Amino acid sequence: MYLAMNRFTVPVENAEAFEALWLNRDSHLKEMDGFVGFHMLKGPETDGRILYASHTVWQTEEHFQAWTRSDAFRAAHKGAGETRKLYDGTPQFEGFTALQEIGARD
Repeated sequence: MYLAMNRFTVPVENAEAFEALWLNRDSHLKEMDGFVGFHMLKGPETDGRILYASHTVWQTEEHFQAWTRSDAFRAAHKGAGETRKLYDGTPQFEGFTALQEIGARD
């Protein structure tokens, strides 16, 4: 399993627009081989900023890399430059390979 995560720091006054952007977009993820799941996470508010993380799970890192080179990726991210004003800086990417996985029924 491979986890791909982008963290965003969003000023409180932009939170509603940022959330609407993510909740209403067509991600095209379900079309991709190796896609397992997606979560958009809302974290704590600190000093007028809210931490968000997009959290995508893939069967392998190779599946994730194929996604980043796909037409579906380009379609999902078109117009992304126009929305940068909603968050501070650039998204912080973090990629993780699972060393252990325990399910509810394990």
